[in-house]
Amino acid sequence: MYYIQEDIDKHLSAPIFHLISEAADKLGLESYVVGGYVRDLFLRRPSKDIDIVTVGSGIELARRVAEMLKPKANLSVFKNFGTAQVKNQDWEIEFVGARRESYRRDSRKPIVEDGTLEDDQNRRDFTINAMALCLNKARYGELADPFDGLGDLENLRIVTPLDPDVTFSDDPLRMMRAIRFASQLGFFIDPDTFDAIERNKQRIEIISKERMVDELNKIIMSPKPSAGFELLERSGLLEIIFPELCALRGIETKEGIGHKDNFAHTLTVLDRLCKTSDNLWLRWSALLHDIAKPATKRFDKHAGWTFHNHNFIGEKMIPGIFRKMKLPMNEKMKYVQKMVSLHMRPISLTDEDVTDSAVRRLLFDAGDDTDDLMKLCEADITSKNPEKVRRFLENFRAVREKMTDIEEKDRIRNFQPPVSGEEIMETFGIPPSRPVGIIKEAIKNAILDGVIPNEYEAAVQFMHRKASEIGLRRS
Repeated sequence: MYYIQEDIDKHLSAPIFHLISEAADKLGLESYVVGGYVRDLFLRRPSKDIDIVTVGSGIELARRVAEMLKPKANLSVFKNFGTAQVKNQDWEIEFVGARRESYRRDSRKPIVEDGTLEDDQNRRDFTINAMALCLNKARYGELADPFDGLGDLENLRIVTPLDPDVTFSDDPLRMMRAIRFASQLGFFIDPDTFDAIERNKQRIEIISKERMVDELNKIIMSPKPSAGFELLERSGLLEIIFPELCALRGIETKEGIGHKDNFAHTLTVLDRLCKTSDNLWLRWSALLHDIAKPATKRFDKHAGWTFHNHNFIGEKMIPGIFRKMKLPMNEKMKYVQKMVSLHMRPISLTDEDVTDSAVRRLLFDAGDDTDDLMKLCEADITSKNPEKVRRFLENFRAVREKMTDIEEKDRIRNFQPPVSGEEIMETFGIPPSRPVGIIKEAIKNAILDGVIPNEYEAAVQFMHRKASEIGLRRS
C-alpha cells in the first residue's frame, strides 16, 4: 500500500531538509522529522508544517537554521517551553529538544526533562504520530518506527504507543484527538484504546474549553463529521463536553406514534452539507439547527409529535452555547443564530401559491447569506423516501429561480429603504422620534410587500401618504 522509500526520498529531497541536516551536523546534534509530517508523508496528504526533534537544544538548532536562511526566515523563540519556530516561505518549522515527561494526577502540566529520541517517541499520543525520519547525513532518511506506526497506517488503526490509560490520563485531550483522527482519516480506534477513552472520559473536564473546541472544529471540518460525533457519543465524552447535542439522541413513542432520532438526523444533515460547503460556521449551523427540539417537544393525540418554534428557541440558545464553549461571541455567532432561526423559512416557500412578498422578505432577512441558507435547507431533506427527497429538491430549485427573478427585478437583498431617517426628519421638521421609525418601517414593508417599487420617487410619495395618516405635515 505504501511505497515507503519512494515517499521518503521524494519529501526529504526538498532543500529545507538538507539545510536542517547541514545545520544539525555542524552543531553535532542528532535531529529528526517527527509526528504529523511523517504520518502525512506516508498518507500522501500535503503538509507544510514540520516538527523537528533534536537530542539537545531545539532552540540552538532553530537559530542556526534561521541564520542560514537569512533574510528569508522569521525566528520565534519560546524559552519557557524550550521550543522555537522558523517560518520560511510556505514552511512552518517547529524545533524542540527531545524530552521525557511525567505527570501528577491532579495536573495537566508535565514535569519535563531532557531525553532521548526513544523517550520522545514514548510520550507521543498515537503510533502513527510516533514515527521519525533522521536528518543527519550519515543516516539521512532512516525511519525510526518502534511501535509499527506504518503497520497501523496500513491497517487504518488508531492506537497509543504505551498503556492507553496512562496516555489519556496524562493528557486527556488525546481522547478527543483519537476521535478526531478517526474522523479525519477514516480510521478505526483500537478496541483497547477506545475502552480506555470510556474509562478516562471524566478526565476531559480538566482541559480548557478552547482546546476542546479546536478539536471539535477539526471533527466538524472532516470529510464525514458524523463518524467523529458518533464516537464522541459512544465514548461518553459528548455528554460531558456538549450535553445539549447529546440530548437530541433517542426516540420516544406514545400511543404508537414515534418521532425520528434527532441526533441521527442532525448528523445526516451535517454530512450532507459537507458535500456542498466547507464553511465552518455553516457546518456549526447544521449541527445546531434542531438544538431546541428537546425543549420544544410536545405530544398531541391529534397532531402527534410537534416541535413548534424550535427554530426561534434554538436561535435564543445559541449565545449561551457559544459562551459556555468559548466559541466567538461576534458576527460568527450571529451568523449561526440567523441560520438556525431561518432554516424553516425556505420550506414554506415551496408551496405553488407562495407570494412574491414572502420571497422578498426572506431575501431581506437572509441578505448575503441566502445561498448558505438554501444549502442548509437542502441538506435538511433527509427522508428515506427517494421520491419525497426528489420532490423537495425540485421545489427548492424552483424557489431558487424565483429568488433570482425577484432579486434581479427588485434588488431586495440587503437593501436599505430609499428614504433615510435623516430625510424624514428634515422633510417634516421633527427630531429623532417614534414617527420617524413608523414611516421608515412602513416604507420598508411597502417595498417588501410589493406595494411600491424599490425606487426613490415611489418611496418619497409613500412617505408623504404615511406621514399624512399619522398627522404629520411638511415643515
